[in-house]
Amino acid sequence: MSDTPDSAVRTYIDTHREEFLGDLTEWLRVPSVSAQPEHAADLRRSADWLAAKLGATGFPVTEVWETAGAPAVFAEWPSGDASAPTVLVYGHHDVQPAAREDGWHTEPFEPTLSEDGRRLYARGAADDKGQVFFHTLGLRAHLAATGRTAPAVNLKLLVEGEEESGSPHFRELVEERAARLAADVVIVSDTGMWSEATPTVCTGMRGVADCEIDLYGPDQDIHSGSFGGAVPNPATVAARLVAALHDEDERVTVPGFYDGITELTPAERELIAELPFDEAEWLRTAKSHGTLGEAGYSTLERVWARPTAELNGIGGGYQGPGGKTIIPRHAHLKISFRLVSGQDPHVIEAAVKDWVAERIPAGIRHEIVFGAPTRPCLTPLDHPALQSVTRSMARAFGTKVRYTREGGSGPAADLQDVLDVPVLFLGVSVPSDGWHSPNEKAEVELLLKGAEAAAHLWDDLSAHWTV
Repeated sequence: MSDTPDSAVRTYIDTHREEFLGDLTEWLRVPSVSAQPEHAADLRRSADWLAAKLGATGFPVTEVWETAGAPAVFAEWPSGDASAPTVLVYGHHDVQPAAREDGWHTEPFEPTLSEDGRRLYARGAADDKGQVFFHTLGLRAHLAATGRTAPAVNLKLLVEGEEESGSPHFRELVEERAARLAADVVIVSDTGMWSEATPTVCTGMRGVADCEIDLYGPDQDIHSGSFGGAVPNPATVAARLVAALHDEDERVTVPGFYDGITELTPAERELIAELPFDEAEWLRTAKSHGTLGEAGYSTLERVWARPTAELNGIGGGYQGPGGKTIIPRHAHLKISFRLVSGQDPHVIEAAVKDWVAERIPAGIRHEIVFGAPTRPCLTPLDHPALQSVTRSMARAFGTKVRYTREGGSGPAADLQDVLDVPVLFLGVSVPSDGWHSPNEKAEVELLLKGAEAAAHLWDDLSAHWTV
């Protein structure tokens, strides 16, 4: 009996496991740290390495794209079928800083397999080089299992070099190269799963808008005995602003903040409730001692599907030992807003500016500055392309696949916004992988499962694609 498509994919991946790990290990040795200028040459080397490896995989087009910062890598492989969907895979090749003295058990840029061969320790193993690179193995398995000479979809890759530094030039790059990046759907492989035992597909990420507020009172610090109670205190105004930001139900009080948001459906709430969530364990991971959030929602619903306002920092006045009885000249706030589908960061910025201005008393001058926003993204559960991802994951893992969202934010929303296409997520990392932490690792079997899911995905998307 000949192999089934699934077994043929699995056999190819098992046969080429060591080759895959050897190549990935070579890439992980490149310390492509985007946050540290001294690694600029390493970022270049990382981009060149990936472009060459994608060419060796079979991509007829591989290019290193320049930005005002670190280079990105683009690759393209047409299917030869004009009716096939076009898929753009996104990831990043830059990594977080890492040094042995940070608490690593091994050298962070000398990839190390655990004694049982199950874990690969290195900076970037999970975030995101391992998850970018499993696509090369998955694509080769797809071709080998189907006998094709080109993928079943028109396949493009965009691997940026500044994600770990906030992607400061990414949107500009996407706008400049929008014609080359044109696609029907984007696949992001920079996320994770619930656990090894519970494979999941992420359906959305929150956006973010963050601001800094400076409050100025007297022209210099002044004596609180001589002037206290008679002139406004910027530190007191800062405290009142923060206190007014939420009501008694922990809802954000900025007018219009919740207008137009995509509410959770009963079905989505049921799916979230099905996940094996251990709140006590979650609190231990959060290094916290109790939950608190918007009334009427569970912990997971709050971090995945509800918008938030968080005070990130507050300062002003004397902070040294002992007393110094002054009215300070200046106070400072840092506030971030996590946003969900249906919220426009620019609308939120305007609403926050108006809300702050209304609460500033005479005698206080204020300045409010917002950083570059990130839009939220969300794919409906019934989207045909999402169902293709779900089926492909289920084929690879041999079990039911559930759904999660991501409480954080990322540049994938820029792709959705500029290219006007849905964004889907195919990630196999698990919480224990330790993104951004010492001893980051990837589970080898999960990387191989990711390759297997990718191998199935191109056929499934081609067979089930609907506009």
